[in-house]
Amino acid sequence: MVRLDDSIKKRLAVVGVMVVIIFSILLIRLWSLQVIAVDKYSKMAESNRIRTISATASRGIIYDRNGEILVNNRPSLVVAIAPSEIENKGMLLKLGKLLNMTPDEIEGKLKDKTADPLKLRAIKYDVEENIAVYVKEHSLDFPGVEIKVESVRNYPKSTMAVHVLGYLGEINEEELRENENQEYESGDLVGKSGIEKQYEGILRGGKGFQQVEVDASGKVVRILDEKEPIAGNNIQLTIDSNLQLATEEALRDAIVVARRNGYPDAGAGAALVVNPNTGEILAMASYPTYDASLFIGGISSKQWAELNDKSSNFPLINRTMMCSYAPGSVFKPVTYVAGLMEGLVSHNSAFDCEGTWVGMGKKWPKHCWDRAGHGLMNLSSGLSESCDIVFYEVGYKLYKAGGEKLQKWAREFGLGSKTDIDLPSETRGRVPDKAWKKKFNEKYPEYQRWVPGDTVNLAIGQGDLLTSPLQIADLYGAIANGGILWKPHLEKRVLTAGGEEIHKFERERLADVSVSEKIMKELQRDLRRVAVDGTAKRALEGFPVEVAGKTGTSQVKGKDDFAWFACYAPINSPRYAVAVMVEQGGHGGSIAAPAARRILAASFELPSTGPMIVSDKSR
Repeated sequence: MVRLDDSIKKRLAVVGVMVVIIFSILLIRLWSLQVIAVDKYSKMAESNRIRTISATASRGIIYDRNGEILVNNRPSLVVAIAPSEIENKGMLLKLGKLLNMTPDEIEGKLKDKTADPLKLRAIKYDVEENIAVYVKEHSLDFPGVEIKVESVRNYPKSTMAVHVLGYLGEINEEELRENENQEYESGDLVGKSGIEKQYEGILRGGKGFQQVEVDASGKVVRILDEKEPIAGNNIQLTIDSNLQLATEEALRDAIVVARRNGYPDAGAGAALVVNPNTGEILAMASYPTYDASLFIGGISSKQWAELNDKSSNFPLINRTMMCSYAPGSVFKPVTYVAGLMEGLVSHNSAFDCEGTWVGMGKKWPKHCWDRAGHGLMNLSSGLSESCDIVFYEVGYKLYKAGGEKLQKWAREFGLGSKTDIDLPSETRGRVPDKAWKKKFNEKYPEYQRWVPGDTVNLAIGQGDLLTSPLQIADLYGAIANGGILWKPHLEKRVLTAGGEEIHKFERERLADVSVSEKIMKELQRDLRRVAVDGTAKRALEGFPVEVAGKTGTSQVKGKDDFAWFACYAPINSPRYAVAVMVEQGGHGGSIAAPAARRILAASFELPSTGPMIVSDKSR
């Protein structure tokens, strides 16, 4: 019989104790899993077996004021891939060649870690039918790939009103955080600009879902429950399609004509038509334009770079309300009102225009646009002939009176503030004053003081004054109706998918301009003179409807002049207020005013007659 020595016995005893301990731990853990944590792990197993997949609702339709469709939906053949296939490099390479996509482009659409791993990700929209058939017939070569039919945005009128309508894009992380209490999830399409963004909550509808059972590999075994998505509500806009098209064409043609006539850098502009009695936007055009269908399925990096390149003049920008400019002489009615209301001038006040003004001293001469001079003028003829020296004088009187009176009247007409139009990213513009100048030049103390020349420049719509074309249209709308600033708006009413009206926009009064009735009527009369025998005479000669308005030519350092014209018609019962601006287009009377004439002709359903350009002496 073999006897173990004491050391071996001790070792075996230790091993035995360790085995007992290990088995005890395993038994305790097994008991814990099967008894104590049974509910927890049962729920986890159930959640792995049962999944909920969301279903996107059909987006609401956008109509014009007459019921014509501006944006609706259409079916699109889509190639979609399960995110789990991202590691299948060979398949992605083969599919990429078929779809004319690189594997990196496909992987980029599948990499979102926050996305539902069961939800197929669309990687290509509007696939040709023969490609879709090929993928289906060779399904073994393309595991995890499906051909689906999805609803995408459709633009029956091509690029018309694209800056108003906007475009859709995939929701980003910031937007997900901002809307964390709503039904959004990674991969959803949301409005990125225009009406699509402004009324996202109305247009998007309510999501549906499918509750499905999946096997161990994650494949759907059966549908347990489902809910149909609820279509989004429809929106009817105030835009008139026919007038919108005419406005876009007039603006585009004005830019083409400006280039042909000595202004080669004319490449952008804005034009709009507003109802001065309600604030309804009847047409809103910005140039250059773009095609919103580029964003269907996600825009390429190359296309996005082109749209945001300086050489393309930034076509994504809605210049009617996102940009602000020096308004030039279209601002002069504000100076006119300020001088009269403050009692500093009268209609009979005499002004002598010799082409150069030295009212602030010979060291600071300022010139009229007509260097030869207009001769003896009064306030009325000064406005109709757009004589700068008349308004230099009025501006200087306002400066000496103190109290920033010109700025006060500019703000009375809504300048320097947002109009609160129902579109995102509106500019405030700027009405410069002492406080602004001091803050703006805080690093340059020598430039902080407000000097007489600042007010004098402001009086002719120059200096540091900035306004949007929308603000100018609103200003002339208020002149037209006697002094009411109506909130400009694009929404007319909201309809259910079945066509039932659930909301109607009521006009909203923003402010009343405190100009006396007498002075307002005098201003209206003198703006009519601009069209009859003033700077807009040649552009509006022979037009059968009486128009009141003002030409403008604003100067921007290092650039050609910007052309402006703002007006309203008919003068006794105004229905339309129009503003046209062409960047680096030359003089307002020769470029912007003829374009406005064409827009007015379309507004009144008249033949489009009259020149596209008139003598460059028309300021």
